[in-house]
Amino acid sequence: MKAILTDIEGTTTSLSFVADVLFPYARAHLPAYVAAHPAETAPILAEVEAAEPGDPIATLLRWIDEDRKATPLKTLQGMIWADGYASGAFTGHVYADAVSALRRWHAAGVALYVFSSGSVAAQKLLFGHSDAGDLTPLFSGYFDTTTGPKRESASYAKIAESIGVAADEILFLSDIAEEIAAARGAGMQALLIDRAGSMGDIATFDDISVAETQP
Repeated sequence: MKAILTDIEGTTTSLSFVADVLFPYARAHLPAYVAAHPAETAPILAEVEAAEPGDPIATLLRWIDEDRKATPLKTLQGMIWADGYASGAFTGHVYADAVSALRRWHAAGVALYVFSSGSVAAQKLLFGHSDAGDLTPLFSGYFDTTTGPKRESASYAKIAESIGVAADEILFLSDIAEEIAAARGAGMQALLIDRAGSMGDIATFDDISVAETQP
């Protein structure tokens, strides 16, 4: 493999951290954050209102409850989480097996990338303030919903073109079967991770061997 592309939620990071820590924090602080940062949030609110006319704050709160993969929401969440990380309200959860594997692959010269529905800013915050310290030096790049939907093959083709590596020389890791299928549709190798161990190709990053990543 010349490159490994990884998802975050359920892959490098516990779903419960996102659902029980990050999302509630953003929801609780969103109205106050918008009020305190009118200039920075005005373009986001305008984009939300253009998508769904009405009270943009109410719309954003509903989108959080629906786990909507909307770019303006993800952007604002990332801004709010930045405050949380900076204040020490929480640190980014990353599984120990993911940390060790990412460090091992980076040392071996494999380029590492992230593709998540969370904004690039939010991705950098999570890995930059992780339980294991600053992991951002391990990564060569980040991709979010501005690249395209994670369940569409075209998004993975765009990523391969962007990083300048042939799709069949990229390994994608995710806990979502539809994302795995989309990556494979673009020609990437892909492994479905199921940390419960009941289904999927792997249960942890420790299960990934050189043989498994070969065409």
